[in-house]
Amino acid sequence: MTYTEKTHAAFAGAPIDAGDPRVLAWLIRRHGLEMTHISRGSHIGAIFSLAEIMATLYTGVMNVNPAEPRMPSRDRLILSKGHAGAAVYAALAERGFFDVEELSTHYANGSRLSGHVSHKGVPGVEFSTGSLGHGLAVAAGMALGGRKDGADWRVYCILGDGECDEGSVWEAALQAHQYQLDNLIAVVDHNRMQSLDFCENTIALEPFTDKWAAFGWNVMQVDGHDVAALQDAFAKAKANRGTGKPTVIIAETTKGKGVSFMENDILWHYRTPQGEEYEAALKELEAHRP
Repeated sequence: MTYTEKTHAAFAGAPIDAGDPRVLAWLIRRHGLEMTHISRGSHIGAIFSLAEIMATLYTGVMNVNPAEPRMPSRDRLILSKGHAGAAVYAALAERGFFDVEELSTHYANGSRLSGHVSHKGVPGVEFSTGSLGHGLAVAAGMALGGRKDGADWRVYCILGDGECDEGSVWEAALQAHQYQLDNLIAVVDHNRMQSLDFCENTIALEPFTDKWAAFGWNVMQVDGHDVAALQDAFAKAKANRGTGKPTVIIAETTKGKGVSFMENDILWHYRTPQGEEYEAALKELEAHRP
């Protein structure tokens, strides 16, 4: 059985509509489980928490074209929390940017699909990330360049909430407001956990929405696992163009979402699914296939 046959087995030969964000979110989790299992890689909790965010962006929100990944008019996506790169790779493969079978090489020596997301040779990836706190600054720079060129495209940036401990995030937020980057849309995967503990036990972020508002941003807060709510938020963010204010969507999520024993368990930031845990996670995912 090939990698693709294995990861698509739950569909039992039925057509797979990766253009449906709920289906794509499930596929992102299924691939995330398999990719980290094969590679013995980490960060499955983060991959699972942003599945609906990523799926919604790649099914009708962003203007992208797998047949022309570098088209000048494309929207740009920066995954600032680069450790969840498997979610980007899975979305890109299922949307036709490259062969799904290549996902089996994730994190392997010589693979272009590195553990932290890389743009080197990977169609659809704009920028390599992994050192937290850099992505929003890069996204703001891209947005400023686009505005100076009079371009219509937008820049999307996905951050982690723990990442917002970094001062560079807030420096970039100030710059985005200063230059009125209303073509910039940030999304915070607010799963309330980071690395080794809950955010509140590390550096408390609350009042989180008030902080962004005080920095001059248009702020929305939504259920990050509700596709309809995400679609509505992105539509409102697009309509914000012309106001001179960048937008941030605080997406309330659950780390490890989709597998009950992984949810809100800090072990699954670094733990890799093997043995009985892998089998149990697979069984649970396949029982809830859309």
